[in-house]
Amino acid sequence: MAKTRLLCKVAWFICAMSPLTTQGVAQDFPTRPVKIITQGAAGSGPDVVARVVFDQLGRQWNQQPVIVNAPGAGGSTAARQAGAASPDGYTLYMPAASSFIVMPEMFPSLPVDIFRDFTPIGFVAEQPFVVAVSPSLGVSTLAELLALSNKKPGEITYAANSRGTLPSLTGERLRTELGADLTFIPYPGGAAGLQDVMGGRVSMIIEGLGTLLGSIRSGAIKPIAMTWLKRLPDFPEIPTVAETIPGFSASGWFALLAPKGTPDAIVRKVNQDLKAALENAETQQKLETLATFARPMTPEQTAEFLRAEQQVWKPVVRAVGFSQ
Repeated sequence: MAKTRLLCKVAWFICAMSPLTTQGVAQDFPTRPVKIITQGAAGSGPDVVARVVFDQLGRQWNQQPVIVNAPGAGGSTAARQAGAASPDGYTLYMPAASSFIVMPEMFPSLPVDIFRDFTPIGFVAEQPFVVAVSPSLGVSTLAELLALSNKKPGEITYAANSRGTLPSLTGERLRTELGADLTFIPYPGGAAGLQDVMGGRVSMIIEGLGTLLGSIRSGAIKPIAMTWLKRLPDFPEIPTVAETIPGFSASGWFALLAPKGTPDAIVRKVNQDLKAALENAETQQKLETLATFARPMTPEQTAEFLRAEQQVWKPVVRAVGFSQ
C-alpha cells in the first residue's frame, strides 16, 4: 500500500511538473538552428520571403535558421519532408497557398494531410495579384474587357503560371464570375507570360504585383484591376476586382506550420517571435519591395483563415479537374 501511494505521488509530481518543464524549454527556445522547409526552389518567391522573414527571426533568436528548399510534385515533396520531422519545434514548414488549396485535390492519396498532420503557428505574408492587359488590347476596365470578350469570343487570352497555381485559379474564378469569354494559356513562370503580353501576342496576364511592377511603371502593360478587397495606398488608381464583382479577393500567401505534436508552449513562443519579426520596420520594408505584405495572426486566426481559403477555392479547383 505504501509503495502504491509513493508511485501515485511520483506520477502526480511528474504530471504537475510537465507543463512547467515545457514552459521552461519554450522560454529558452531555440538553443540550436531551426530548419524552415519551403516548397520553392532557391531564388523563388517562397524562398526569398522565407529568407527575409527568418533572417530577422535569426537575429531575435541569436540562432540563424536554415532554409531548406524542397521543390517539386506540386508542393508534396516539402509536405512529406516536413511531416516526417520530429515535433520539437526545430523543423518548421512554410508552404505556399497552393499546398492548402490544390495539393489535397491533386494528391488525395498523399500520406501527409496538411490540415491533420500540422499545427498552424502563424500567418506570414501575402501578395496581391494584378490583372493587366497589353496596351494594344484597347481596354481600361473589367467592364470593357467583358464587352470585348463578348464581341470577340475565344480571342481574348490570359497568361498565368501553370494550371493549378493561384494566378491560374484566379483567372478561372474571374472568367466564371465576370462571365467573360477568356482562354487560359499556361506558362512555366510569370516572366515568360509577361513577355508575350508586352509583345501583344497574349491579351492579358494575372500575376503577383512584384513580378509586374517594373512593367506597370514603364507602361509596357496596363493594370486594370487588383485582386485585393481594397485599393493599395501606393496604387490608388488601380481599382479592385471587388468593385466590379463584390467580395472577390485573391492573393498568394504563406503560413508557418509545425509538425503535429509540437508542444503548445513552443508554438506560442514562435508565434510571438514571428509577430515581432513581421512588425519590424526593416522586415516590412524588405517585403514591400517584393510587393509582399506582412500580416501577423495568432495560431487560431491562422487556422480559421486556412480553412476559409480552402472552402473558397475548393469548387474552383474541382471545376478545373484536379479531383480524382
